[in-house]
Amino acid sequence: MVERRPLASLGHARRGWLDVKHHFSFAAYQDPERMNWGALRAWNDETIAPGSGFAPLLHANVEIITCVREGALTHEDDLGNRGRTGVGEVQVMSAGSGLTHAEFNMEGGPAQVFEIWIEPDRRGAPPSWGRKSFAREACKGRFITLASGMDGDEDALPIRSDARVLALALKAGEAATYRFARGARRGYLVASKGRLKVNGVEIGLGDGAAIRDETELRLMALDDAEVLLADTHA
Repeated sequence: MVERRPLASLGHARRGWLDVKHHFSFAAYQDPERMNWGALRAWNDETIAPGSGFAPLLHANVEIITCVREGALTHEDDLGNRGRTGVGEVQVMSAGSGLTHAEFNMEGGPAQVFEIWIEPDRRGAPPSWGRKSFAREACKGRFITLASGMDGDEDALPIRSDARVLALALKAGEAATYRFARGARRGYLVASKGRLKVNGVEIGLGDGAAIRDETELRLMALDDAEVLLADTHA
């Protein structure tokens, strides 16, 4: 099953400095039909105004993967980590037993990011933070793994969950296939550019696709398209 979740149906909040669309129930947006999806807890499509950001917050027992689509974010936390994550880079915060962090857009233009929350398989581990650059050419025509807790994904940023987050870019008319790991799996895909078909279901720019009971995904780009996919245990 591939269930299209149109952009217009997502939760939406605007705080002046922050414009965010929620694929799942989060903060003031609550929809009992859109709670967790497997181990996936949240997928927020955020635009953060220049010179603004999130004040220090304490999180625990969650893996937060941030993929920067435009601009950059600067991270600070109480472990002493500080770093700038720009376009083509990904950061992972494993909150573990507890980590206080802040995220700021210190650039001259807006920052656009996907913020993805995944539940860890073990709780109370020491917190950590890291970031990594991924060449845009690497995902052209094929999936690359950005963050993962699964065997064989040593080149990805580590997370503490039987899950992975992947990126793919296709030119119009190109196709690609993704095969899920064995066992009960859930997938969630978001089109960050263009339109494509996922197992025959058309997904437009900004739409989500909730996936279950599928062994593989067949993607066909209708335009030049880019997607992110989360694959988690059910």
